[in-house]
Amino acid sequence: MTDQPTNDDPLVMYVVVRKDLSKTLKWPTGSIIAQGCHASVAALSLFYTHQDTREYISNLDTMHKVVLAANSEEELLEQSKILERNNIDHKVWVELPEIVNSALATRPYRRSQIKALFSALKLFR
Repeated sequence: MTDQPTNDDPLVMYVVVRKDLSKTLKWPTGSIIAQGCHASVAALSLFYTHQDTREYISNLDTMHKVVLAANSEEELLEQSKILERNNIDHKVWVELPEIVNSALATRPYRRSQIKALFSALKLFR
């Protein structure tokens, strides 16, 4: 691994947001976007001391995020298990007071390190 981001293998955060929050539960769009934001900020805060996180936030104009959709809470939690099995630092956001697992975000990783772990998910549209 290099200490500086490269165009070929940038530091990237993966964010997964539940799609069924809008389709089934009828949450407003702004509330759904907020879930991804909450998960991202929480992951950055939790893993603030990691070298990749510090590097990521030191280059504010070159941040990369990939926002993906989970079709259900079960799919979101399964993705979390995949990340745990692969020792990938991440945060599952639990929206309160509803106690809803709504999103997850990784700390920044090199794209090549984690991209394959998200191959089952599609971009959030």
